[in-house]
Amino acid sequence: MKNILLAFILLGLAACSGVPSNINDDKVFFAFDSAAISDTARADLESQALYMKKHPNKDVILEGHCDERGSTEYNLALGALRAGNAAHVLIAEGIEPSRIKTISYGKENPQYPGTGEEVWAKNRNATTKVVDAE
Repeated sequence: MKNILLAFILLGLAACSGVPSNINDDKVFFAFDSAAISDTARADLESQALYMKKHPNKDVILEGHCDERGSTEYNLALGALRAGNAAHVLIAEGIEPSRIKTISYGKENPQYPGTGEEVWAKNRNATTKVVDAE
């Protein structure tokens, strides 16, 4: 009986460890015209770092996205800043920079179709793509 109880306690601790089972397609969101990492985004990225520490055979590509407003050039630069700032959080959490690549899609590859603030807010993000380590 003690062994069963111990097993349940250990399973409970593992479930509460905060390490996600998958981070592919995870998104952190940004305010309009900003690449600043919010507290919520930081917590999400810290959780992603835990996943990467547990899975050293996985790397990530951080995709920077923007809404449809503004010029193509401006949004490509803003998307690069968003992806780069997300990468900096992972690096600060101990993830080797060589395991992280960034790309900006700006407004050229919207993830959510449509227009208006609700859609724009969803498209202002950095999306994590998990890839096998090279």
